[in-house]
Amino acid sequence: MSDTFIIEVSSQPAGIVVRGPGGFRFFAASHRFNRLEGQVFRNAREAERAATRLAGGVLPTAA
Repeated sequence: MSDTFIIEVSSQPAGIVVRGPGGFRFFAASHRFNRLEGQVFRNAREAERAATRLAGGVLPTAA
């Protein structure tokens, strides 16, 4: 299983998540996704859903 995943929203880079203690830490690729910077998610799919919600105007909640 990979330790790093690229997160995209509508074919645009949102950031990457890197596996670490407690889950996957998000690193934003653009200012649009800075609200997710440093958040830890249980898995990459959860981070992708949070980025999609943020892009749609819904504020993400911490995992």
